[in-house]
Amino acid sequence: MDVTAAPADAAVLPLAGAAARAVGDSVALRIAAARLEALGCAVSRSDGPPPPEAPAGWIGLVAVPGGWGRSGDGPGAGDPAGRGPGALPVPVGCAIGWSGPVAAPLAGERDVQAACGLAYLHGRARGLPRFLGVDYASVCAGVLAAQAVAAGALALARGGPALSASVSAAQAALLAAGPYVAAATAPGREAPAGGAEPSGSGAGAGGGGASAAQAAPPFRSADGARFEIETLDAEVWLRFWTDLGAAPAAVAAGWPPFQRRFATAVCPLPSELPAATAAVDLARVRLAAARAGMSLALVRGLRDAAEPAPASEWRLRAQGGAGVPIPGPVPLGPGSTAPLAGVRVVEATNRVQGPLAGLLLAMLGAEVVRVEPPGGDPMRGVAPMAGECSARFLALNRGKGAVEADLKTAAGRETARDLAATADVLLYNWPPGRAEGFGLGPDDLADHAPALVHVHADGWGGQPPEPGALATDYLVQAHGGVAGLLAGPGQEPAPSLLTLTDVLGGLLAAEGALAALLLRARTGTGVRARTALSDAARLLRSAGRGTAPGGRGGPAPVRDLAAMAAAPAFAAAFDTVGGASCVRAPWGFAPAVGAPRAAELLGRPR
Repeated sequence: MDVTAAPADAAVLPLAGAAARAVGDSVALRIAAARLEALGCAVSRSDGPPPPEAPAGWIGLVAVPGGWGRSGDGPGAGDPAGRGPGALPVPVGCAIGWSGPVAAPLAGERDVQAACGLAYLHGRARGLPRFLGVDYASVCAGVLAAQAVAAGALALARGGPALSASVSAAQAALLAAGPYVAAATAPGREAPAGGAEPSGSGAGAGGGGASAAQAAPPFRSADGARFEIETLDAEVWLRFWTDLGAAPAAVAAGWPPFQRRFATAVCPLPSELPAATAAVDLARVRLAAARAGMSLALVRGLRDAAEPAPASEWRLRAQGGAGVPIPGPVPLGPGSTAPLAGVRVVEATNRVQGPLAGLLLAMLGAEVVRVEPPGGDPMRGVAPMAGECSARFLALNRGKGAVEADLKTAAGRETARDLAATADVLLYNWPPGRAEGFGLGPDDLADHAPALVHVHADGWGGQPPEPGALATDYLVQAHGGVAGLLAGPGQEPAPSLLTLTDVLGGLLAAEGALAALLLRARTGTGVRARTALSDAARLLRSAGRGTAPGGRGGPAPVRDLAAMAAAPAFAAAFDTVGGASCVRAPWGFAPAVGAPRAAELLGRPR
């Protein structure tokens, strides 16, 4: 069935007119409720404790916009003319737990960080586990719970069944640790000396613990400024440090650990490098960075990092003109428990944020096809290997198809345009303007693919630290105030070498795709969405300082990711792909509960 596009400036929130109920009071539940409210859903709370299977809370839809779901007496039935809300006799909800499929008695954020590797990875650079100063697993679990409810709403909009979902903080934590776990369990990994996983010193990572020969970012200038630097180019690295007078041997020795820190969560640098920045003032460091093309960001506190939130969490904008007929959403079969079954995603991404977003959409049932350069994504061959593919690449891209296209050529761009025309979603994390340069921007494809949802997984959603600055995880942590959240008592703020904003940014990009698909179902238009790594920093700032560092007791922190993945308690959390352990989907979906259980969940609103 075709629908007629609404005006492009139609101000409709994706879940306006929907109602949800929340039971419980945890960080994860509060985050989930706030994300659904941003979609336009009215969220009320029920008295009483959460159900036993949802110790961190339960949240779900109790009414959807009219006309969504199958006509008749199904749980998605509403006003077929779309004039008003449709009450749901069976709620479409998500149970939030701590342990999920992990067979261990986890009872809070500290337990999850300890058992699932986050404390180990955050402290890896210093050789000792360190708890994150923010409830990171809970924040991620809250976003995942809201996604489950949004995906359930989309299933109803496509005529599918009412679905019940579950997610846990442990699954969110394992998703963040996933690429590191895959690398640690890959058959092709190099055996570390002494049998231990790699560690490094971290004098700059919160203070203390460094040997005389090594140090780690962030750096400090002679006038006391603390900052992070970033480049993906060895020539830029060489020019910057040479300008500051660092010894060539130290510059050469520092490049490999600096380049690999995203994959290893350690960055042991020769001490001559931080000594070179400590010998000059910040103005001189900035001059060297400008000359070399090095990106630089000061480590900012929470107050300095505050920026206005965008009008829409996902910067949603309807695409297309009135009267343009576009296909309606592909119907979802009544027996399907995969909310995005039948949805096609074309993905042109690299590194972590974009590939993770595509993986999450695939885990929700979408068909995902990657656009890769001739010869395939170079990351496919980066050690350690799991069979014929990089373990880290598998962790983020398994199950996706791939089409090779050289976007520098007219033929390659035409291939990508034709592929996008077959898709529901085009997902990319190119720098701003690159999609338009390839002829793949929303306006470029408006006639070719009027129903397309464009999702740009960007870096700087607000003000970058300097024009043209690279938007990578550690610069965003520094500039976005995350470093201040992580510091414990007596510690200086410093970004974690665990890629916190990359992972949460990937979750937000997947959420943006769901929000845009919901808006498309609502308005009958193509939609554009844009999220950013800086949005992840903003969400962490809004969550505030966490509870994990001050807690005591609970499981001892994991110190070996391979042993963790092999432990019987984690058997249900991982799949083996090419010999490496890859984290399973964080959600479980099943037909929604019956009426008696619904009454128990909903309780009495307040």
